[in-house]
Amino acid sequence: MKHFTQHHLVRTDWTREEIAALFDLPFDELVYQAATVHRAHHAVGQIQLCTLLSIKTGGCPEDCGYCSQSVKADSGVEATKLMDVQQVLQKAAQAADAGSRRFCMGAAWRNPKDRDMPAIVQIVQGVRAMGMETCMTLGMLSPKQADMLAEAGLDYYNHNIDTSPERYNEIITTRTMEDRLDTLAEVRRAGINVCSGGIVGMGETRADRVGFIHTLATLEMHPESVPVNALVPVKGTVLGDMLADTPLAKIDDIEFVRTIAVARITMPMSMVRLSAGRESMSEATQALCFMAGANSIFTGDKLLTAANAGDDKDAALMAKLGLVPMAAEEPLRACKTADAMA
Repeated sequence: MKHFTQHHLVRTDWTREEIAALFDLPFDELVYQAATVHRAHHAVGQIQLCTLLSIKTGGCPEDCGYCSQSVKADSGVEATKLMDVQQVLQKAAQAADAGSRRFCMGAAWRNPKDRDMPAIVQIVQGVRAMGMETCMTLGMLSPKQADMLAEAGLDYYNHNIDTSPERYNEIITTRTMEDRLDTLAEVRRAGINVCSGGIVGMGETRADRVGFIHTLATLEMHPESVPVNALVPVKGTVLGDMLADTPLAKIDDIEFVRTIAVARITMPMSMVRLSAGRESMSEATQALCFMAGANSIFTGDKLLTAANAGDDKDAALMAKLGLVPMAAEEPLRACKTADAMA
């Protein structure tokens, strides 16, 4: 695999103190700085439209405290088998018709079984044949599985770090932060683009949000895609029950926008995706997120098992804000292409 050199303005040596200082800036100054960085690297007024489908739901042996698909959760989510290849491709075709350029697929596994990989490969190839980008999140990967996905043409692999290293063990005990970073390294080695972000609003402190962004912004290569989720508290999950009816059940909107802005400044060429939790955000909050550098959203009325805003609502909001679907290639991928041709 040929490594490319990220743009000279991209830093991977951020300190926690520097990131904390960004969070502490006056709000208007922080958003202004983030918008300035965004305009230097990304198409102005363009938002990447993505669709997320659960291709295997529930029954996951992990104990992630936020997740309704864990076997430890009493959330009412029923375990299903891996969807049939043709069913997935039908859903992908519907997403393409609705304007999505990227189709993301999630399976509630600790790691894929080798017997499932041929079907996964067929799905990747089928979706790519429709002209859409592909992204998958299947849990931890073996080197062989990562290579199979790369050969199939998978564009992105999603594996979130979720939170700060210090807070991590309070959220998940069945898999370490190091396990997650190892999977990201395996994905990178195989030549697949990395999608990695996390969740805010899990009762963490600002210091945890600093630690979360610091972990991503100091990776040897920034993730090409950084999803930032606001926790959707689900009854029956550890966090959903713990935070229910408390002020911590929803992250403050301004603090969420700050998190988006700091992600944009520290990872200037990455796509920053406004992910789960958007359904409960006001239009004004979403507009501030776009001003602060978010330039990708999930469309459709469902995210894995949680509700989402829906295509019509999204189209209306984008029209109101004068935003259009993204047509250009993501900056970090464009850099890779240029480097490969050099």
